[in-house]
Amino acid sequence: MSRYPFARIALAALKHNLQQVRQYAPDSKVMSVIKADAYGHGVIQVAHALMQSDAFAVARFSEALTLRKHGFDQPITIFEGVSTIEEWQLAAEFELTPVLHQQQHLELLLKAKTSQPLPLIWLMLETGMHRLGLPQQDVIQIIDALEKRADLVNKLGLMSHFANSDLLNDARNIQQLTVMKNLAETTGLPVCMANSAAIISLPESHYDWIRPGLMLYGASPFANKSGADVGLKPVMQLISKLIATQQLKAGDEVGYGGQWTADKPVRMGVVSIGYGDGYSRHLSNLGKVLIRGKDVPIIGRVSMDTVCVNLNDCPQAQLDDEVIIWGANELAVEWLADKAGTIPYELLTCVTPRVQREYLNG
Repeated sequence: MSRYPFARIALAALKHNLQQVRQYAPDSKVMSVIKADAYGHGVIQVAHALMQSDAFAVARFSEALTLRKHGFDQPITIFEGVSTIEEWQLAAEFELTPVLHQQQHLELLLKAKTSQPLPLIWLMLETGMHRLGLPQQDVIQIIDALEKRADLVNKLGLMSHFANSDLLNDARNIQQLTVMKNLAETTGLPVCMANSAAIISLPESHYDWIRPGLMLYGASPFANKSGADVGLKPVMQLISKLIATQQLKAGDEVGYGGQWTADKPVRMGVVSIGYGDGYSRHLSNLGKVLIRGKDVPIIGRVSMDTVCVNLNDCPQAQLDDEVIIWGANELAVEWLADKAGTIPYELLTCVTPRVQREYLNG
């Protein structure tokens, strides 16, 4: 049975990237972000490879429970927090670390009867992104209320999220930092603010905790840089194979809608990858793949299961040849994301379950 397409996950590259994170911020603890199935890489295997992290972070309560049920005992932060009394009680039972970003969620916590205190609650501060966050003027009052309830929580921390840390020298980053700096000095609480882009470009944001996400998987958070440019190694290599070839003559149209027409004789190949595997349809007539080390352009529309490619510049290509879809240094996921008008986060997390993952431990 064919294994193609499949995603080859290099766990050694993942560990290398974690070490790079620590080099960027040697004095901070590392909260490795493994939400969305570890950005499409497989959360359980990735969590095992990142055991040297000081904590994990996920977006949702269900993701945190999955990790606990698989035996991971590291602190686990839940970015979206919890929204019911029952979830607060379970969070305490499983020693999870929710983010508190709504006054209403605090009111639910104060009504909860927990089996033990939560180890830590992160207070998400609104510093300028205007997404999740407590109003600055309410935070001191909330801290006072929680510090009186040792039965509910042991420790508190301050968290916020940059809206523009991938934009170098953007004044809005300094504005957000200033808000956090003032509150950190007032409260003396530990701070977690730096995401991947800020870890690399804003050392003044490192504070007590950093939370790398995309950079762990070897991709750059900056539009004008690759992962290799900032010392990272790609973790996922998406691979398929050439399943058909045929000879086109000038005037032949390719694919749905005839969006590409041969202007001369063309040897065409068909690769087993499509939007049903998570390959973006926006790469129609724009993307490329690697066959035998050569760039081979996509021609016509990306369909659910296949793409067509122009083999004229790769005459040695043969049926069943492996095809690198992304992940080699010569074909970075960042380049394809730019061509698709999106970001590497989306391409990585959209790889679908029918694409098998193979893990290399080397």
